[in-house]
Amino acid sequence: MKFNLPLILFGTVLVLSDANALDANDKLTPGKDRIDTPAIGDGLCVHNLFQSGMVVQRDKPIPIWGWATPGQVVTVAFGDESRSDTAAADRSWKVELPATSASAESRTITVRGTNETIELTNILVGDVWVMAGQSNMEFELHKLEEGPLEILSANFDQIRLFTVPQQNGPETRKSFPRLYQWNDFFSRHFRQGYWDVCSPETVPDMSGIGYIFGRRIHMATRVPIGIVDVSRGGTTLMSWTPIDVLRKVDTPEVVRELADWDKKIAEFDPQKDLERRIKQYNDQTERLKAQGKDIPADRKPPTDLLPGPAMDMNRPGSLYASTLSTISGLPIKGVLWHQGYNEALIPNGHKIYASVFPEMIGAWRTAFHDPDMPFGIITQETQDQPQTLENFLPPMVDEGNYIREVHYQTFLNFRKAGDKNIGYASCFDQHRAWYHPQIKVPVGERIAKWALATQYGKNIRWLPPQLQEVTAIDGKLFLKLDSWAIPFHDGPIQGFAIAGQDGRFQPAQAQWLDKNAGKGEPNWERSMIVLSNPWVPEPVYFRYAWARNPLENLKSSDNAGLPFDTQRNDTFTLADMYRIYTGKNTSAEGVLNNAERRELMQTLKAEDLKRRIDEARALLSSQKSDK
Repeated sequence: MKFNLPLILFGTVLVLSDANALDANDKLTPGKDRIDTPAIGDGLCVHNLFQSGMVVQRDKPIPIWGWATPGQVVTVAFGDESRSDTAAADRSWKVELPATSASAESRTITVRGTNETIELTNILVGDVWVMAGQSNMEFELHKLEEGPLEILSANFDQIRLFTVPQQNGPETRKSFPRLYQWNDFFSRHFRQGYWDVCSPETVPDMSGIGYIFGRRIHMATRVPIGIVDVSRGGTTLMSWTPIDVLRKVDTPEVVRELADWDKKIAEFDPQKDLERRIKQYNDQTERLKAQGKDIPADRKPPTDLLPGPAMDMNRPGSLYASTLSTISGLPIKGVLWHQGYNEALIPNGHKIYASVFPEMIGAWRTAFHDPDMPFGIITQETQDQPQTLENFLPPMVDEGNYIREVHYQTFLNFRKAGDKNIGYASCFDQHRAWYHPQIKVPVGERIAKWALATQYGKNIRWLPPQLQEVTAIDGKLFLKLDSWAIPFHDGPIQGFAIAGQDGRFQPAQAQWLDKNAGKGEPNWERSMIVLSNPWVPEPVYFRYAWARNPLENLKSSDNAGLPFDTQRNDTFTLADMYRIYTGKNTSAEGVLNNAERRELMQTLKAEDLKRRIDEARALLSSQKSDK
């Protein structure tokens, strides 16, 4: 594998190499980071974003910044343009070069100080896209279904890859180190903070969705593409949002979450925490001895004081300050966002999501100095066993369904407000029970359709069928769509549920409107879906694909394969569902506890069984009457 390693000294010229392999004797120590280049170096240096092999954003002014001896004049040249600045008292300097059009020609950025010169070689001009979110965005290409084929095919020297180093803490960071970062969970080092030319050797650990998106954009446009991955597994929406923005969100859920974090941080005592960990160590040691087991020779009691929740990566505002801020100000084309799993673990987490997500999008646009920055939303992934007609109602008891709804509704809200650069792609039809579904190639290509259509002027459909109107007539619900929609596979339309005013849902029988009903051969109106169920005589509400791994098959009819999205026209929370199906209120207003959740699941399971028995009886009765 070829790497971009740190600065190599050639006389007075520092050259960032783009083709230097690790020395065979260069060992990485398990459990420890290996820092190759500090966040801010001594003497003349550039921000670690700026390296050989990078892509700079086309059609926008090109800022380049770094540090030098106070008072030193620094001159930066790129092509025929050059600009100078004098290093301030804090050593910082910054220049802004004029915008330039896309170019696959390999160029050099030269940074000159009084006695030192830095050359950044093999620079391309194109579009830079940032990948953001949590583990399903971070999920590496080599883990994807068809990942090995993609890796073998990844010979794109005009695509450049970059992974932002992961840092924690509430303080804003000016830069990041380039390093091999140790990960306890995977027991391995991850190389972060380097630009790589895309190749089968460099791409396996890259964000799978990010690579698929980038290669499809490049193949369609021939524009050089930079993929910058800032995603991080297990992270929350609030951690990626500036704390000053969060403090202005006055919804009860956000106010309470911030207060809980403030309390945890204030009450944490490092010494008591160490004493607790020592006690755990001693208790475990005694258990091992009592069981006659050997004590490992390298096993030692803890001695270090830990920072506690103050440095937790999910502290509200933490990752915006410590990680995103290190790349803020970099001109980019846009952002893709794929996150929501952690909020699905929080009771009513969707309420936090609904109030914070629009504010976060605005804050990121501010961070990248572009109020109209394209922002593409990839919705909640699948998880758990598939929803079926035999197990239809219990999967509705999942906070993830509500998170997915918020993703889609946030997109619709921005779009209805006139935002032409908000994007969306669903992925709930890529079914897997694992919460890291490996089917991500179609997801990356689906969000690429949005970018190609809206940002590159390509004639390709990206919007799924849109619901326009819901009407109740004669015991049926009529859903008017803006375009035709058909089952993905031959057979009946599946995935709808309907309920009356009582809110008790049943699977719906769904078909297109027959405009020729009772007059001969059917004449189907494929943009009108008709829902009914004999056990719901007066339907009012509908839900579609309302499960974490939903029963669904309604797609656009034009070979685009765009699914009709998770949505509903009711407003019932899980606490409401508990009241509707059990006749009882939750012990805490508006929130299910674990016991109540289990009770609701059992009640819905019994409701499914009752329906199936009633359907069987109706079938037997109809067969008898036919004889």
